[in-house]
Formats: sequence, structure tokens, C-alpha cells
Amino acid sequence: MKQPLRDLLLQALEALRNDGTLPADIDLPGFVIERARSREHGDFATNLAMLLAKPARAKPRELAEKLVAALPQNSLLAKVEIAGPGFINFFLAAEAYHAEVRRIMADGAAYGRNRQGAGRTVGVEFVSANPTGPLHVGHGRNAAIGDCLSRLLDASGWNVKREFYYNDAGVQIANLAISVQARARGIAPDDAGWPEGGYRGDYIADVAQAYLAGASVEADGQTVTGAKDPDDLDAIRRFAVASLRHEQDLDLKAFGVEFDTYFLESSLYSDGKVEETVRELVSHGHTYEDGGALWLRSTDYGDDKDRVMRKSDGTYTYFVPDVAYHLSKWQRGYEQAITVLGSDHHGSLARVKAGLQALDCGIPKGWPDYMLYQMVTVMRGGEEVKISKRAGSYVTLRDLIDEVGRDATRYFLISRKSDSQLVFDIDLARSQSNDNPVYYIQYAHARVCSVLRQAGEKGFTFDPDNGLAQLARLDNEHEQILLTELSKYPEQVEAAAAGLEPHVIANWLRELANAFHTYYNSHQFLVDDKDLRDARLTLVVATRQVLRNGLDLLGLGAPESM
Repeated sequence: MKQPLRDLLLQALEALRNDGTLPADIDLPGFVIERARSREHGDFATNLAMLLAKPARAKPRELAEKLVAALPQNSLLAKVEIAGPGFINFFLAAEAYHAEVRRIMADGAAYGRNRQGAGRTVGVEFVSANPTGPLHVGHGRNAAIGDCLSRLLDASGWNVKREFYYNDAGVQIANLAISVQARARGIAPDDAGWPEGGYRGDYIADVAQAYLAGASVEADGQTVTGAKDPDDLDAIRRFAVASLRHEQDLDLKAFGVEFDTYFLESSLYSDGKVEETVRELVSHGHTYEDGGALWLRSTDYGDDKDRVMRKSDGTYTYFVPDVAYHLSKWQRGYEQAITVLGSDHHGSLARVKAGLQALDCGIPKGWPDYMLYQMVTVMRGGEEVKISKRAGSYVTLRDLIDEVGRDATRYFLISRKSDSQLVFDIDLARSQSNDNPVYYIQYAHARVCSVLRQAGEKGFTFDPDNGLAQLARLDNEHEQILLTELSKYPEQVEAAAAGLEPHVIANWLRELANAFHTYYNSHQFLVDDKDLRDARLTLVVATRQVLRNGLDLLGLGAPESM
């Protein structure tokens, strides 16, 4: 609803330029149009006059008066007032909200989508868990954030590519292999021969048993069969990685998460991308040798100190393949790249960005973007839950899905800003009460479906065309609040996508559900007056559509009964 107001202000501004009130060459300031905090102050307010006052050499309030006088006539405006030092407050006519209901009914599932991304390609990398065990609750938060962000960006006109990057070599994978080998040889975690740094969860025994049985596992488009030989460490490693990648895929599928690309760290070495990246950095003069090691002058790009790229033993430090990997994203056409990472990875970001800038290949400063998320504490019965029966040392994503269901798990993991710590209350997530936000939101959708079923049972025929023609009958306070809340949805989508904040949608859906439940509890919809009945049913059907659209952005179902 902001765009029509912006267009009116621009027309008024042009009129003041044409009549000489404002200089013809005055620059347009970055003004905002915001929702008013109180309905007493109208529906929207703008700071345009206050920003224009200084370059126009005018008093803000006087300039505001001239802008208001120059506004074209428009049926969407009931009145315009000037407040304080020069704010312009807009009071919308009822027709403005009725037009939004018509738009909801006409656009359906497309309502709220926008062209912010203009078809540009954005790569969203998330989860990216090493295949060393089941996905834990932290991976679950990562998955919820990444998937909901991808949905938001898609709704905002971006060409979204979902990517999963994982390490299929290195120390952690070596520890996985020797752990499975120990289990295959009958050595338990508490036995004297258990390897130092070995993984102790029961899942290791499951992998070893499957390997010895000659089971076949499919992962990443390949089938790996257990060689049954407890001495063949390389065969054990391949089977263990495939087994846990397969398990991760099953968990992600149960969570409603899919990827377009799986990227292996080992491919950066086998395809020569790491060596190529190092050569480029050296050729551009951004490296130097010291103490037998190769260093990157990362301080030239804002890092707090220079970083070792290649150690004196010839091996690369871990940030070098990260630079090569992100270079591959740029080369694959990712105009924007976003990586969802745990906050403990914060220290590596500056050196990766420094490496990318030092390549001098046109990568914009600040690319890529990172979304950092904080830890999750799982509670049950007022006490923290720290371990899983299967994983042993941590709570798994599958534990949460089995306990409370996919939808509640997704909602709770996305409901707070990513850089805030999150408490996951299993008892609350399981409850069927208004205190459970996901239940409260989904129940609003189910209630609308119930009203429509009751209408049919009572012999009422709903005429949506008549309802749209009778929207002027929606004149009570609760209807006005619900109409206002519905009209906010496109703004919420734009803001959440622009700010990379999917939790905004989760929290706003609760506000919409509250407006609907309050309306439902205060008024009868299935009244004898057909025009009023059709108008109210049109409003609740529009509400159902917006609830469904918002729930879909979070990857949640929209149940028709509960």
C-alpha cells in the first residue's frame, strides 16, 4: 500500500518543481513511508518534507503544507494531516483496504510476491554439515533459517539456488573411519583400544553393522556397498560417509528441506581450484613468504592481521579452500551469495572476504553475505535436554521432529532472530493451546475452513463476487483491525527478504492470527443478512489465503481441521 502514496508524493514534488517552489535540480532524498504507530496518527507517515527542507532552504512544516496542497486527488485518501516538525500523516479511505482484499482474492497464492530480486541469481548455502553423525538441533536451526530465507527470496523475485557444502576428507572424516573400524572389530567406546577422538554415539555401531553385512547405501547419486572387511579403512571411510550423508538426506527430507547443489570440498583439490586460487593471489601481488610459509596480506582488506595460506609443511590452512569455494560461486553466476553459519565461525569471515577481494576479479566488496545464528537450548519439563539416545552427546534434529512434528520444529527454530539464542521448549511445542504459536496460527486457518463447512451445512451459498461488492459493510473495529493487518503482508515479505530476517514472517503471522481469532470470538459470520454474510466470508477467505501464503514461506502446512 506504500507505493500509491509514494507515487502521489512524487507527483506533488514534481508540481512544486514546476511552479518554482522547489529548485528544478533538487535531489530526491531517501525518504521513507512508514506505518503509523497509532491509528490516531493515521495509517502511514512520511518524513519527506523534513529531508527536503534544508536543500530547499525552507521550514519543514511550511514545506509539508505545500506538499500536501500539491497532492493530486485520490480516492484512497480520506485525509492528510501535518504533525510535529513536519511529518505528513496519511489517513486512508476504507476503499484502500477494500482494494487490498480484492487484490488478495485475485492474486491468490501470488499475493505478497514482489520483484525485489529482478530475476538475479542468489546462492543460499546452508546446513553444510560434515557427514560425521546425525544432524543435531543446531543443524536444524541452520536448515530452518536457510530454507525459509530461500523461500522468501524466491517470493521476492530472486532466482534462488540452494547449496549444501560438505567436507568429505580431513581429520573429522578420518576420525569417523577409525571409529567405525573399531566398532567393526568389536571395540566399544569404553574399551581400552578405542581411538582417541573417536565418535562414541550408537549410530557408529549401526554403520559398522551395516558395513559388515555388505549393505548398500545411496548418497549423492552413487551407491556404496559395504566391503565387509574390517581392515579396509578406505572402504570403511567411503561407506561411513555415504551412510551418514544418506541419513542426513532422510532427516532433511523429513524436515521439508531440499537442495539444488551438493558441493564436495575434495572437488576443490581434485579439480585444481585451490591451486588455481593460490596462483591468482600470488600473481596479483597480495602474498608474501615468511618463515617458510605463504601469507596473504589480508590486513590490506580490513582483517586484523595477515593470514597464513600455506604452512611450512606445504599444507593449506582451512580458509584457503573456503576462498576457492566462494570464488566458484562467483564464477557460477551467483550475483549475491548468502551463507548460514553458526556464530562460532565468525572469526573466519574477514579472511575469506579479504581473499576474495585480493583476487581482483570483480567480486563486490562485502560479498558474500553471512547469516550467523546462535545456539539452541532444548528444554523439557523445565530442564535442559542435552543428549540423544542414538547420538549420545547431543540432541538430534530427528529427535525434535519425532517429539513435536515437523511444523512445530520448523516454526520454533525460525521464530527468533538468528543472532539471538533460542530456547526450544518441547512441552510448549507439543501443546494444543493458544500459548503455542504454531498451533495458534494453524488453528486460525482451520477455523476459516470450519466456518465455510458450517455455511454449507446450514444451506448458505457463499457468493464471493457479491462479497467483494459489499465490503463497505465491514465497518466494525475488529474488521478494521483485520483489514489493516492483512494489508501489511506484502510489506512484511519485502522487509524480511531485504533484511534476511525470516523470523519477521513467523512473528507477524501470529499477529494476523490474533486479529482473526479476536474477530471470530466477537462476531457471527453466518448471519441471515446475505450481503453482510458474504462480505464477512470474503474477509475470512482472504485471511485464509494470506495465512496460507505466510505459512508456505515458512514451509509449514495449512491444515483444514484441527
